[in-house]
Amino acid sequence: MLQVARWRLILVAIVTVLGIAFAAPNFLPASMRQNVPGFLSNTINLGLDLRGGSQILLEIDTATLRRQQLDNIADQMATALREAMPRIVFTGRGVVGDAARVRLTNLADAERAMEALRPLTRSATSADPILEIAPAAEGLIEARIPQTQLRALSRQAAQQSIEVIRRRIDPTGTSEVSITRQGDERIVVQAPGVTDPQQLKSRIGQTALMTFHMVRASGPGTIVAQPYPEIGDSPEVVERRPRLTGENLLRAFPSTDQQTGEFVMSFQLDNRGTRIFCRISREHVGERFAILLDGQVLTAPTIREPICGGSGQISGNFTAQSSSELALMLNAGALPAPLTIIDERTVDASLGRDAIDNGVNASIVAGIVTVLFMLLAYGFFGAIACVALVLNGVLIVAAMSTIGAALTLPGIAGLILTIAMAVDANVLIYERMREEAALGRGPAMAIDAGFNRAMITIVDANLTTIGAAAILFWLGKGPVQGFAWTLIIGVVTSVFTAVLVTQILIAWWFRMVRPKTLPI
Repeated sequence: MLQVARWRLILVAIVTVLGIAFAAPNFLPASMRQNVPGFLSNTINLGLDLRGGSQILLEIDTATLRRQQLDNIADQMATALREAMPRIVFTGRGVVGDAARVRLTNLADAERAMEALRPLTRSATSADPILEIAPAAEGLIEARIPQTQLRALSRQAAQQSIEVIRRRIDPTGTSEVSITRQGDERIVVQAPGVTDPQQLKSRIGQTALMTFHMVRASGPGTIVAQPYPEIGDSPEVVERRPRLTGENLLRAFPSTDQQTGEFVMSFQLDNRGTRIFCRISREHVGERFAILLDGQVLTAPTIREPICGGSGQISGNFTAQSSSELALMLNAGALPAPLTIIDERTVDASLGRDAIDNGVNASIVAGIVTVLFMLLAYGFFGAIACVALVLNGVLIVAAMSTIGAALTLPGIAGLILTIAMAVDANVLIYERMREEAALGRGPAMAIDAGFNRAMITIVDANLTTIGAAAILFWLGKGPVQGFAWTLIIGVVTSVFTAVLVTQILIAWWFRMVRPKTLPI
């Protein structure tokens, strides 16, 4: 009767000690927190609405986006003409103004060329044409992007940029960074607690597109790439068209050169990138190739031998911080187009201390009402539930501190809701005990039945809550995610304390008192 497994005792003891240890720094003054070990010094962050932060307004560089798209279209036009049967000969491809163009060698091929290029105007996802292709003078064929398609591309680029920015500045998804689209081309980034907008700009202000080019002497089809600030050594003349791009980058990570001890950035390519890089290095042994980031030279080594392992390292004037930041940007992915900073500002707390005080007061009132209800409804067993409720609060604070989650006003609402829900499992258990006692069962059997038979209901109820909160976290952004995250943590900790902790406390009480009836 009322035997509690040893592993449960050990688990509750470990979780309780760790919970108190990780929650404690939140209640210590800043001067004392400096003496706390680093892994225990994390505290709950406050969101933008409670403590202020930085805000940046960004805009998609639509001119560059259109140029990039036209470059790709020119390549597609050239490929379509080469693959035509028989092949359609042309003298060149390029972008002039707002049009991608090719020039036919034989004017008699104009009709066949238009037929070969017509598939480029259609999209599998849209009934409207995505390109306007028409012949021009002297054998030219020009392709232009309609304004409706350009606006759609801008919206798509903004949405892709939002996800890339989020991975760069909030990789864990817990710091309450708010990134939203404003119109078709603008993005608003709000970062709680970041008092210097430059910290955000340094991470999101670069496209972070890595490309591999062969180094060449000056001539047609080449460009002069300037060195990357503080990392590259000198400008290089390279082929305009890259042989390989960062789309084939699997991951990047900071490391040190085993021979020199210098900081470097190592990278690994996917299977396709490995094959391409192996072929390039095999065909150009003894030549130099350059690795560019956003069109600026990181390094330009000589190919000593074929590189077919799919991995390598980029050397330069790296520091530990610069190599880490560069790896973070590359792993987050490249922005689809450059972003222009329209406005940057430091945002003061909109509600500040009053909001925090009101939230704390509301939490205290909710806690007091819950405690009074449990004491009046269940007496001594209600007091045990209240002890578990206090531990539940400690575990919530500890969990949020450990993962670096930010607390906003919606998060405070989630905490208040969690307090009210925390005793729900105890109510189910205690009511089941009353039913069993009313049927004439002894105290030990009634307690056992209360925990065992209420468990299915408790699990079902809390799984549905977690499911709903998970959907909010997945589909929501910013404060909505904060509410969902707080609710999920609260549900998990409340089930832990209501089931395991109260069961252990009631078992200890039963062994000491050996009651004839239940005080419930």
